[in-house]
Amino acid sequence: MKTNLFSTVTVLTGSLLLLAVSCKNAEVTPGGTSTADNLRVSAPFANQTTQFAFDLAKRVSAKEGNAKNVFISPLSLHIALGMVLNGANGQTAQEIQKTLKLDAQTLAEANQTYQNLMENLPGVDPKVTLNLANSVWYRNTYPVSTTYQDLLKQSFKAEVAAKDFNNTSTVGDINSWASQKTNGKIPKVIDRIDPDNVLFLLNALYFKGDWKSQFDPAATVDSPFKLASGGQTTVKMMRQNMTMRRAFRPTYGAFELPYGSDKYAMTVLLPGENSSADALLTSFTEADWTQLQKDMTEASVDFGLPKFTMEYEIVLNDVLQAMGMPTAFTDGADFSKISTATGLKLSFVKQNTFVAVDEKGTEAAAVTSVGVSVTSLPMPTLCNRPFVFVIHEKTSGTVLFVGKIADPTVVKK
Repeated sequence: MKTNLFSTVTVLTGSLLLLAVSCKNAEVTPGGTSTADNLRVSAPFANQTTQFAFDLAKRVSAKEGNAKNVFISPLSLHIALGMVLNGANGQTAQEIQKTLKLDAQTLAEANQTYQNLMENLPGVDPKVTLNLANSVWYRNTYPVSTTYQDLLKQSFKAEVAAKDFNNTSTVGDINSWASQKTNGKIPKVIDRIDPDNVLFLLNALYFKGDWKSQFDPAATVDSPFKLASGGQTTVKMMRQNMTMRRAFRPTYGAFELPYGSDKYAMTVLLPGENSSADALLTSFTEADWTQLQKDMTEASVDFGLPKFTMEYEIVLNDVLQAMGMPTAFTDGADFSKISTATGLKLSFVKQNTFVAVDEKGTEAAAVTSVGVSVTSLPMPTLCNRPFVFVIHEKTSGTVLFVGKIADPTVVKK
């Protein structure tokens, strides 16, 4: 099944967080100490990566069509591609940096932000579990630059492992890492290792947050949901009268549901009856998102949100090429900062995601894997038609996930 989710800072592999910050991963669990005061994300980085997030979401949604659920993590992808960027040179590096919307910054500045996110984003809200982890797996007979390895360990807190790629157990080791870092929600990211594969870069992201104002399961009822096709299905609609931040535009309404201590939130973008989720994503921009945060005000709303669970997988090669980094996937790629032994290129960039939304809260996970080869309404507001949702951290403006729900009853693609 496929779903769209995005974060202002995203990476191809996935995102996870826990309480303790170590050289291998960064994690925070409920009850821990907040690191919000130490979180440093510059306005240019936040604005540009939010632009990346919605550009990505728009393109993936268009690729999948209006009847498909989409769930992606722009943050996980951004971090994974950040690791890739550090191994690139020349035109290859310029294209990746521009695709990530980081061309107005130096690589050193971007790396400082990545490091700060890895160390401090997990601890922003002690009532929310957020795990972020990176790993690098390379063929033990292939020479990977020590400088490159050290940079990934320092700036991305990455675990680096040299493995026998001819041993079938290595596939299990990589999948076990992904499963462990996503609390078992992403159990498999690769099926095999091809002879030309020499390196895998992974980012894992895991999020679990209880609603600040939880829904009463007794109030959940069967309710009709209009499909983009014009048909109808029945969903489990959660309902509650709540005070929430909301804003209205000519073609949609925005409704914010906070998690934990109000540092993280899900913002639901509900298109008007005469619009659609796809039209909303097509036209939505970073500037729209920024202005929306300023315009939202509190009001009492009778709100309804369907319960849903989704798994999603997508290969992003063509999307990323269309976004501006075609050279990285060709024999003309320059990844000489990774190794000068042979020419290298990206064989695939893939993301696996999971999301579950119920009366208690939200659980979401993403793993981005990169393969490197030689070469106020007076009426109740019910989300009873396709809608868009964004899970984000409010202090830094980081978008974690972006999703589109076309049919809440579809669990897999």
